[in-house]
Amino acid sequence: MYTTLISVQQLKDLQTSGKAFMVFDCTGDLMKPEMADTLFATVRIKGALQAHLDRNLSSHDASAVNGGRHPLPSREAVAAWLSGLGFQNNMQAVVYDRNGANYCGRMWWMLKWLGHDAVAVLDGGLQAWEASGGAVEKGAPAALKPIASNFELKSALREWVSTDQLAPQVGHPNLTLIDARAAARYRGEMEPLDPVAGHIPGALNRPFAENLGADGLFKSPEVLRAEFEKLLAGRDPATVVHHCGSGVSTVPNILAMEIAGLGLTRLYPGSWSEWCNTPGLPCAKG
Repeated sequence: MYTTLISVQQLKDLQTSGKAFMVFDCTGDLMKPEMADTLFATVRIKGALQAHLDRNLSSHDASAVNGGRHPLPSREAVAAWLSGLGFQNNMQAVVYDRNGANYCGRMWWMLKWLGHDAVAVLDGGLQAWEASGGAVEKGAPAALKPIASNFELKSALREWVSTDQLAPQVGHPNLTLIDARAAARYRGEMEPLDPVAGHIPGALNRPFAENLGADGLFKSPEVLRAEFEKLLAGRDPATVVHHCGSGVSTVPNILAMEIAGLGLTRLYPGSWSEWCNTPGLPCAKG
């Protein structure tokens, strides 16, 4: 069972192992959501199913459990979607994108939240797969045959916090916020997506792309641990809550801390997009 990362070679071995698994292409584009479908049709790992950020990994109706630009769907809604794909509790899930793990991390976290531990991010994404000669396919995907797998929810393996839970803790030593947005957005020098520029007071900044090396792979556990310990500067990793603009690109930081052996940390899915739109909450710049 793979629970954090899976290498290209390990996925190839899994494909010939006879074990039950599914591969999900989570490629996206925050500025142009329609590009997800175009890119999926252009090229994908052979046999991969699409997991669309807006259609499958977010909810903008009554099933949403939080606010912000990409609210989490209810656990029940996600389980129903997975059941319709034929995904089962005994399956290994492999998630990938071509965006530096920006989007596939979302599905990795969500499956953990559903109680499914056997989910891993393909290290290096589609680029590493293609570079290795892994099988790909192109064109519009074939229509899925209706399957009822009855994927069952289990106790959540990861936790998230709401704005109401977070706001009273800001500024207290039992909370360490890590903001995964680019440094210019964190400092409030520019803001392309939300109505207010800046960050939650006291938040530290760790752009999610810093978890990857020049080769597009996650840095080693030792390097990641050293970098996060430097960022935390003595703060307890157990106090960390991660956020970004809308709770998506922050997940690589959550994954990286787990790879580094720093334990499980929490997600603030509403992130800056919910925080800055909530009347009365403080915003900082610089």
